[in-house]
Amino acid sequence: MSPKTDTKKTTKATGGGFTAEEKAAMKARAQEMKAEARAGKDRAEGEKAILAAISAMKEPDRSMGKRLHEIVTAAAPSLMPKTWYGMPAYADADGKVICFFQAAGKFNVRYATFGFQPDAKLDEGNMWASSFALIKLTAAEEAKIATLVKKAIS
Repeated sequence: MSPKTDTKKTTKATGGGFTAEEKAAMKARAQEMKAEARAGKDRAEGEKAILAAISAMKEPDRSMGKRLHEIVTAAAPSLMPKTWYGMPAYADADGKVICFFQAAGKFNVRYATFGFQPDAKLDEGNMWASSFALIKLTAAEEAKIATLVKKAIS
C-alpha cells in the first residue's frame, strides 16, 4: 500500500461510514455534553476547556485559536466559553453555540474555519455568510471577526 493511500485511510470513510476524525469529534462531543451537565454554566470550567483544546492544537492553529479567543471574549464578554466537538466555541445564556473555531488540523484541511450557528443574528436579506475560511489573522480579519461577533449577539 502506498503512503498516499495510507494517509487517506484516516480521512476517508470506507464503506460509507464515518472517518476516524469524525468518530473522534463525536466522541469528544459526547464527553463535552457529560462535562457540561456536571459543570452547569461555569465560566471558569469553560475557559479551562477552551484553553486546553487550544493548547493541544498544532501551529498555526494554536496561535490562531488563542488570538480568536481573545477577540471573541473582548467583543462579546457575555458569551460563555465552552468546547464543541473538541473545538473552542462560545454560547449564549441559553447554552446555544453562537460562534466557533475549527482548526485546520481537526480534519486535515488547508484552512481553519471561524463560523456562526443559526442563533447568531447575522441575517442580511435572503443570503449571508455563516462560516469563514482562515489561513492567517491580520488586523483586518481581526476587526471583521470582532464586528461579526458583536452583530451576532445584538
